Amino acid sequence: MPELPEVEVVRAGLAPAVSGATVLAVTVLDERALTRHPGDGTHFEGALTGRVFRGAARRGKFLWLPLEPAGASLSATEAVVGHLGMSGQLLLRPPGAPAERHERVRLDLAHPVHGELAVVFADQRTFGSLALDELIPTPDAAPGGYGSDDAAVPTQVAHIARDPLDPAFDDAVFRSALSRKVSAIKRVLLDQTVVSGIGNIYADEALWGARLHPETPASSLSTRTVNRVLHEVRAVLEKALAEGGTSFDAQYVNVNGQAGYFAHSLHAYGRTGQPCDRCGRPIVRVSFMNRSSHYCPHCQRMPRPA
Repeated sequence: MPELPEVEVVRAGLAPAVSGATVLAVTVLDERALTRHPGDGTHFEGALTGRVFRGAARRGKFLWLPLEPAGASLSATEAVVGHLGMSGQLLLRPPGAPAERHERVRLDLAHPVHGELAVVFADQRTFGSLALDELIPTPDAAPGGYGSDDAAVPTQVAHIARDPLDPAFDDAVFRSALSRKVSAIKRVLLDQTVVSGIGNIYADEALWGARLHPETPASSLSTRTVNRVLHEVRAVLEKALAEGGTSFDAQYVNVNGQAGYFAHSLHAYGRTGQPCDRCGRPIVRVSFMNRSSHYCPHCQRMPRPA
């Protein structure tokens, strides 16, 4: 599943193409792509046609395209919310480009600088979605997500915590939340209501960097250790961003259809049986929440019970 770096790469690619663009036409080819939209395909097409996008924003693994207000309001009140699910892609294509394989929705746009173009939502497994959603004020009055100056967030994203790269992310609040969690630290890192954007890949990588066993109880961590975890999480996410995200197959690509190459920089995830880059012992893989954890049993030892 695309995680924060992959979604941010997509958002950054969309932003210059959609900001200020008018929706000329909307074509819904498969209504399964609208599972989170309150209406059907005809409603989605009619509600968007003629509207103007203000930009592209992201929180965690969710992204949204705020719309210029249709009435007298000066602030955006609606947005198109996108979630890539397991295999969703948002692709930029020239006008009239042939249909993509697994294409579900196409938005034909007219940009004041770039001219006409199309945004295509393709999704092989159909777990992703697009939806028109209401924007509501953020409780802390800070911008709703990365890439936006508006203190608003879609209702479908409001329950998602801020991510570690968000300027409004509060380290102290995160440390306090961990102190109350008896769950394993990896489980907490994957809890999108505590911290967003971190999935299985980057949790494994950050815990390898912090030398923490994934089953270490979160509440047992000292302030210094939590700070180290946050540092490693941010370092991993920023490096993955710089390398275009992680692509293991053709399902994750940027808006131009190009794959990321962070998979070549992984230290733990997907390296079962390979030597640890720190100590040379084999990386192990264990079952974890219907998925897997990868770690070095020598460098990331489970702490002894008190």
